[in-house]
Parts: sequence; C-alpha cells; structure tokens
Amino acid sequence: MQVRMLTEADGRAIASWRYPGRDATYDVGEIVTSDQGHWAVVRHDQLVGYCCFGLEARVPGVDEQAGTLDVGYGLRPDLVGQGLGPSFVSEILRFGIDQFAPTRLRLLILTWNERSRKVAEKVGFRKEGIIASDEGEFFVMGRSAEDFEPAASTT
Repeated sequence: MQVRMLTEADGRAIASWRYPGRDATYDVGEIVTSDQGHWAVVRHDQLVGYCCFGLEARVPGVDEQAGTLDVGYGLRPDLVGQGLGPSFVSEILRFGIDQFAPTRLRLLILTWNERSRKVAEKVGFRKEGIIASDEGEFFVMGRSAEDFEPAASTT
C-alpha cells in the first residue's frame, strides 16, 4: 500500500462510500479534497482508503499538542474486516511520520468501535483517556513516533 495525492475522482469515490449499520457514522458524504488535507491510500493502483492529519483528524474539544500528529483514516467499506487494518494504518503512520516528523502520534476512536481500537493496539497505540464530543465518546490513543515499526504488509 502507499499514500499518494488525492485526486478529484478519489474524492468523489470516497463521498459515495456507505458503511453498514452503526459504522454509517463514518460515511463522509461530501467530496474531500487534497486542499482539505486528505490523501489517498492505494494498493495495486486501486483506491483502498484515505487519510488526513492534524486539524482534519481531530474532533471538536480536542486541542492540538506540540509534537503530536493527529491521524484520521477510513478504509473502503467492502474491505473492512478482511485483515488489512494493521498494514493500512501502518502505511498511513509511516507516511505521516515522513511528512510531518512528529514525536508522538494520536488517534481518536469512537469507544464502541472495537475493530478500530484493536487495529490501533496492534500498531502500538495505547488508551490515554476518553473525550466526549458532539460526535460521541472517543478513546484518545497515543504512541511514540520515534520507535514506529510498520506492521507486516499484505500487499
């Protein structure tokens, strides 16, 4: 997998993705752009997801922290549950570390999203607290960027 610049076609595709059940909260529903800080994640030249960093990855009520890179992402709905999570997230983290040189990484994961929490833990994140937002309750999960080792690739 690799992270690359998001195209207009990527943004349209992401806007059309629909997640089933409770995961529908992750439906983007609007065309995201590279101007908004979004990037495409591809495997064999096929769009498999997207990511964002900084302000775009934070929820209301979470403040920026010096040296900490906030990371957000979404895997294409038809690929969820196929074991791609650790390599998908690892590639995004590797890219974020290379681009922004943070000392720490932070994820915000809805407390009910067990699958995402487990993937985060597999790539070294630990719970640091819970924050309530208009969008729900989120685990604040963090890890050092300095000792990051990517998960084994499934590409």
